[in-house]
Amino acid sequence: MKIGFDNDKYLRTQSEHIRERIARFGGKLYLEFGGKLFDDYHASRVLPGFEPDSKLQMLLQLKDQAEIVIVISAEDIESNKIRGDLGITYEMDTLRLVDSFREIGLFVGSICITKYTHQPAADQFRAHLEELGIPTYLHYVIPGYPSDVARIVSDEGYGKNEYIQTTRPLVVITAPGPGSGKMATCLSQVYQEHQHGINAGYAKFETFPVWNLPLKHPVNIAYEAATANLNDVNMIDPFHLEAYGETTVNYNRDVEIFPVLNAIFDRIYGASPYKSPTDMGVNMVGNCIIDDEVCREASYQEIIRRYLQCAADLKRGEDCSSAFYKLELLMKQAGLTTEDRPVVGAALAREQATGLPAMAIELPDGQIVTGRTSDLLGGAASALINALKVLGGIDHELKLINPTFIEPIQRLKTEYLGGRNPRLHSDEILIALSSSAVMNPLADVALKQLPKLKGCEAHASVILSSVDEKLYKRLGLHLTCEPKYESEERVYHSR
Repeated sequence: MKIGFDNDKYLRTQSEHIRERIARFGGKLYLEFGGKLFDDYHASRVLPGFEPDSKLQMLLQLKDQAEIVIVISAEDIESNKIRGDLGITYEMDTLRLVDSFREIGLFVGSICITKYTHQPAADQFRAHLEELGIPTYLHYVIPGYPSDVARIVSDEGYGKNEYIQTTRPLVVITAPGPGSGKMATCLSQVYQEHQHGINAGYAKFETFPVWNLPLKHPVNIAYEAATANLNDVNMIDPFHLEAYGETTVNYNRDVEIFPVLNAIFDRIYGASPYKSPTDMGVNMVGNCIIDDEVCREASYQEIIRRYLQCAADLKRGEDCSSAFYKLELLMKQAGLTTEDRPVVGAALAREQATGLPAMAIELPDGQIVTGRTSDLLGGAASALINALKVLGGIDHELKLINPTFIEPIQRLKTEYLGGRNPRLHSDEILIALSSSAVMNPLADVALKQLPKLKGCEAHASVILSSVDEKLYKRLGLHLTCEPKYESEERVYHSR
């Protein structure tokens, strides 16, 4: 639980840097926001001290100047694409983002539906947005994009898109997920503003890769692990090296598209304002790392977690074999094995000793607590109770929950709700603990330890049920599991 990142410095320097970029373009800037504005847990995991809402807090320092435009692809609407970490569709996440921005005082100007080709689901979503009173604009698929620059920067390209009406100096373009068309939306607006006699600039805010860290720094390798499914590759920015003689890090998609962007800028402005993809960025993360070793170790753990998560997804039948092969290479590149994750060995050792699935949790002080599967509790529930006892200074032998309280819950699950597994899941054991707290002061002490689990590492010796998995994630634990089921003989495994 050591700190490696100065979050206050980040908020201060990042907002100052964006103000400078707005001024550079005469008072109007379209800022493409990569990654997650809310809940950026990847950044908080690899940069201990980075708050998950840091980007949002930074924007709040600019809220009088900022306007949000949320971009969603019509193709993603039509395919009913799901945001994996939240389990909701991109449409629902778009509405969630509107509410979340408004609740904290940020102005949402409009929503732009990109890659529009008259998809029925996109038309339906637009109609719903209009009913909600949210201004909505359509941006179309441009034939020959992105190579046919002459067509793109013309009335048949960007000029065909609906002009998004904006009112503030900083227009933040964000989206529910990657591939939504944020960059194209920014450039279309820069072109249309120019057509309306307004000077407007474009900049890109991507937290990763960190341009002023070495190419093979663990923080940057962890970014490749996080985007293994997109096949992003970190690389030296050749344009920046040629222009300035300075080695910086970018990623393949920005490097590959830069010649096209340069040509687009040339046609809009008469000359490009940037000499490299790195020039386009406004990322100050690398300047706020205060303990490199802490961030390195945190990044190593993230790489292993991504590898284990993908291995489990493969076991579940998900199509992620190409991402898994890349993660295997990144593990070798970083010189890592799963044994470098302490909770892995602890969980497997407990399983071997008991012959049943087990769970291990590493507490903030480095102590590892395990839990075994029993007649009453699953391994996840058992480890959770044991961890709360240690955190609360409660003797391990003391019973926080009377076994007679557990039996009625088991009967409810099996006899009335048709469940096969009588053991309590982690959410059920917390409910039982809450009920016990009325009469047992120690149970109340244990419940009050729950916030201390946030950021702790956990590993299960088998793939957990979705109930246990979601509960652990809601508590903020960094959960992984072995790519195997409790019963390999069964062909159906309920999550």
